[in-house]
Amino acid sequence: MKPSMLSKLDQLAQRQQELGQLLMQENATANMDTYRKQTREHAELEPLVVLYDSYTQASDDVDTAQQLLSDPEMKEFALEEIAEAKARMEALEGELQTMLLPKDPNDERNIFLEIRAGTGGDESALFAGDLLRMYTRFAERNRWQVEMVSASDSDVGGYKEVIVRIAGFGAYSRLKFESGGHRVQRVPATETQGRIHTSACTVAVMPEADEVEDVSINPADIRIDTYRASGAGGQHINKTDSAVRITHLPTGIVVECQDDRSQHKNKASALKVLAARIKDVQLREQQSKEAATRKSLIGSGDRSERIRTYNFPQGRMTDHRINLTLYKLDFIMDGDLADLTNALITEHQAELLAALGDEG
Repeated sequence: MKPSMLSKLDQLAQRQQELGQLLMQENATANMDTYRKQTREHAELEPLVVLYDSYTQASDDVDTAQQLLSDPEMKEFALEEIAEAKARMEALEGELQTMLLPKDPNDERNIFLEIRAGTGGDESALFAGDLLRMYTRFAERNRWQVEMVSASDSDVGGYKEVIVRIAGFGAYSRLKFESGGHRVQRVPATETQGRIHTSACTVAVMPEADEVEDVSINPADIRIDTYRASGAGGQHINKTDSAVRITHLPTGIVVECQDDRSQHKNKASALKVLAARIKDVQLREQQSKEAATRKSLIGSGDRSERIRTYNFPQGRMTDHRINLTLYKLDFIMDGDLADLTNALITEHQAELLAALGDEG
């Protein structure tokens, strides 16, 4: 293990010990905010320190066994001990490196998921509906909540554009690699000749912004228009100007929301989506700078980049970024995304480790 890594682990182990002592003091709960932060930091460091203790123990076992090499009767036993302890050290070093990777501050956040139909006309809109169902089913498997924010229905079913809020711990960490172009190859229901058509949708995954801490929206920078909602919703929906359109003048970002009967609720939803989109622009600018120096799974911020193909005749899904092909398309479209999301997270961790190695 590199000396710099050992030094960092020593510092973190010391920090955890200090926190443990602070939390045991009589006046530890005098300031509840500080107490909560210290408790959380202590809990986050604990699994890392336990692993580091195991690594240190394995290193000590190697040193002890090496002292026995000079004894002919113990040499064979000592060599076995050294080999086992070094194997343990190697495995633990990999785990420790992964745990030391920089944390994405947005990983624990809820998300806004936006799906837009692209090339392919009606078939693209139908595919947007299929993608929404896929992500909704995945959210259900993780016991996350899905809330419709805005939808522009297609005449044939599906959506021209749809935005949902997915609330649940770690939603962004599991779905942040979904942003980009999704292509589908299949025979549309309206196709009489049995020809395979190709169409596409664009997916954007945006961490929900904390309007107070993350994004400051100056009221002077936004224009709010109200209008009568259109589409399904019964008689009431068309009687009042309940739909809201917010334009962020500095960036030109426009958000529309008309799904609720209450103008107040539509405005609140639209402001949340606006904050998420502004935060998303900031994140993509940052990622674009990173992409200039190294490959990044999250991409360069170009949402038109094709990341995945769903081939229905062959029953396969291919993620082009990591060259992963899975022949279980029916399961994937039903929300079984674990193999895919795990592979993307593993590849991202490998990228981060490689970047740390280059820095070292």
